Order: sequence, then C-alpha cells, then structure tokens
Amino acid sequence: MPSFDVVSKVAMHEIDNAVQQAQKEYGSRYDFRGADASAEKTDEGIVLRANSEGRVDAALDVLREKLARRQVSLKAIEAQTIEPAGGKMFRCLVKLNQGISQDKAKLVVKSLKDSKLKVQAAIQGDQVRVTGKKRDDLQAAIQHLRGADLDIDLQFENFRD
Repeated sequence: MPSFDVVSKVAMHEIDNAVQQAQKEYGSRYDFRGADASAEKTDEGIVLRANSEGRVDAALDVLREKLARRQVSLKAIEAQTIEPAGGKMFRCLVKLNQGISQDKAKLVVKSLKDSKLKVQAAIQGDQVRVTGKKRDDLQAAIQHLRGADLDIDLQFENFRD
C-alpha cells in the first residue's frame, strides 16, 4: 500500500549559516555600532543579545531575513520574550521547532479526515504516516496539507509505492 510521512524538520546547516551571516551583518551595519549585538546557536536554540530591547528586536528581524533568504521557514522558529541578561544587556531566545507535536499531529490527522480523501493517517512519534490505496489519493493529500493553515512547516518524505 502506498504511503508517505509528514514531518517537520529544520536544516541545521542552514540555521548555522544564517546565524553566521546575521553575526557578520551585526558587525558591519551602522545602526548596530556600539550595540554589542550577537547571535549564538546553543542547545536550546538561538540566543540573541544586545544592549537594548530595540536592538534585540532589530537583531531578530535581521535573523529572520537571513533565515528566509536561506529557505528556512519562519514557522520553524519561535521567538521568546526579550528579557534582561544582567548589566545593560538584553537577550532573546529563539526556539527551533523540530518534529510535529502531539497537538499539531492531531490537527493534521483531523484535517485529512475532514477532507474526505480516501487516506488513513496515523501518528508515529513526531511524524504522521499517511497511507492510501492509490498514489493519486496520496498526492491529493499532500496538496490538501500544503493548502491547510496548520502553523507548522511540513515536509513530505519517504513516499513509497
């Protein structure tokens, strides 16, 4: 029976490149002079630092621009609130969303069931497996999910006949 997996993954090398490009721009742009702006990738996500809340916000805009330019979906990142980091510095944690959460997976399954397509969807960890009798049904399911507004970045892989 034909099947495919619905996943939500972020290309980490593209994230690394976008962070490096943003860091270079912080050093070269005039409005970041003296702002001590920096971007650093950690285990938690990406940490942005600067000496004012406005500069952290501007640094976040630069990071978003660099991610979009590298074809990383902005749905895959989630900026937390800007908080003081000691001294005159402020920081903002930008979390990277990897995998499909249980709630979002249920939305994907519900969306496919409501579409009346002849496919079955099953949640398997942080991905959703979609199976059907015909390849055309699966392709229609992919088109349906691309058009659905689910607030997550979806990729379709492991398509098997």
